Amino acid sequence: MMAIFIDILSWVLLITGGAFGVIGGIGLLRFPDFYTRLHASGITDTLCAVLIVFGLMLQSGLSLLTLKMVLILLFLLFTTPTATHALARAAVLDGLEPKLADQPQASPSEEEPPSKP
Repeated sequence: MMAIFIDILSWVLLITGGAFGVIGGIGLLRFPDFYTRLHASGITDTLCAVLIVFGLMLQSGLSLLTLKMVLILLFLLFTTPTATHALARAAVLDGLEPKLADQPQASPSEEEPPSKP
């Protein structure tokens, strides 16, 4: 009975993690500028990885493989937000401005690349 519960919980975590990955991919396509796309990918990427790794840890049981997955999870939890922050900071330093709701939308041919200092 407990094995069935663990399998069901594991599959729920795996499917939910996969759904968050798909939602993050849709966010990358649908959001208007770099910063909102970065936010969508950063949040969903971390949550997707956590849910999938937890689901896999439940499937593998208590073993050396579970310890390896814990280490992978810790690595992901430190590197993904750091990489997202580094990308956002590089965009700010490069002069990339976020699109605001009250600004008119320019067509791609009218946009000029940001000038470098």
